[in-house]
Amino acid sequence: MTEGKRVKKITARFTEDEFKIVGELETMLGINKTDLVRMRLLENAPAVIINAKELITAIDSIGTELGRCGNNINQLAKYANILQKKGRCDSSVIDQLNGLLTGYLEKQEQLEVSLRHVIRAIGR
Repeated sequence: MTEGKRVKKITARFTEDEFKIVGELETMLGINKTDLVRMRLLENAPAVIINAKELITAIDSIGTELGRCGNNINQLAKYANILQKKGRCDSSVIDQLNGLLTGYLEKQEQLEVSLRHVIRAIGR
């Protein structure tokens, strides 16, 4: 114990299967149930607890940006096709299209990274 006396108590109920798993971990690791629960709960707290509201807000924000980028890319691609058919496709249009595509890919990558973090956190 690093500091202070443990005087607060938390009770939890388990199903037979859950209690069996805790018992197996206790035997396998050589740690009593109290220390096992304390260790698993407190040492892994940042990894285990997911703020669902924050997660949904972040994913929604990225999804909104992806939608905006997709709309802009479609509009610019349509405009570039019209100009190309008329033989007047300006290089600035192509530059804008490339910039939008780059932004779109960055947002898509952010979304993938975020989802990988969530999946890893849930799997722990």
